[in-house]
Amino acid sequence: MPENSSCSGASSCSKESCEGCSHNSQNPQSMLEAMNAYSNIKHVIGVVSGKGGVGKSFVTSSLAVQMAKAGYKVGILDADITGPSIPKMFGAHGQLVGDEKGMYPYETKEGIKIVSINLLMEDEEAPVVWRGPVIAGAVKQFWNEAVWGDVDYLFVDMPPGTGDVPLTVFQSLPVDGIVIVTSPQELVQMIVKKAFHMANMMHIPVLGLVENFSYLKCPDCGKKIALFGESNIDEVAAKEGTRVLGKLPLDPAYAKAADAGAFYEMENPYLDVAVDALKTI
Repeated sequence: MPENSSCSGASSCSKESCEGCSHNSQNPQSMLEAMNAYSNIKHVIGVVSGKGGVGKSFVTSSLAVQMAKAGYKVGILDADITGPSIPKMFGAHGQLVGDEKGMYPYETKEGIKIVSINLLMEDEEAPVVWRGPVIAGAVKQFWNEAVWGDVDYLFVDMPPGTGDVPLTVFQSLPVDGIVIVTSPQELVQMIVKKAFHMANMMHIPVLGLVENFSYLKCPDCGKKIALFGESNIDEVAAKEGTRVLGKLPLDPAYAKAADAGAFYEMENPYLDVAVDALKTI
């Protein structure tokens, strides 16, 4: 029997799928997880993509660094449980500690707080072989069991797609808005629209789009080379009624800094529009 007979897709949906359906009459506020009693988080920003391989964690880290350099208190909740890359980018190693208040995020020397599954495992290279409900539960724990303290902007780095984790974050955390990451390929942009439409279904504001791998700048002549095809991100943003927050080049220096755990040292002026947008939330 369909969970919601008034839904146009009721003939094929299940209880699990209806939980994220826009036709569900349940008040979404009732599903929010309580914040840890020792946390004071002002804004929660999700970073999502329709598929993998577009540099979503790179954009998450870049936004966090730029906001931290602008004087804000910043945290990163690494919700990509099976593919965590945030700790490596910031040179974060070791295990988190806790007490009766909860677990304490890793804090970089620059003050960025990080919670990631890699910081809870004895072997950071061990695979996380968990089913969806367990992964979703871990994301909730990162929110309600972590002692975040005072944070102006908490960035949630989500796995690609529109599955368990994005649904859990949208329903369980007070998300102020999301940034959708894409790349110039037409196929990727088609899939990214699924993330956009999911956000609309869940009544989550889309702050804008960031195009990664937009171009490669020739080191000799400075010419912009469209490795993945010509961008049409402006047209996509206009069609979806949102804005472009940045077009990021393919720069080997960023990859080198991430591999070295020195990502904070990088400047990313290509996200100035995104930073200004976040300041207005």
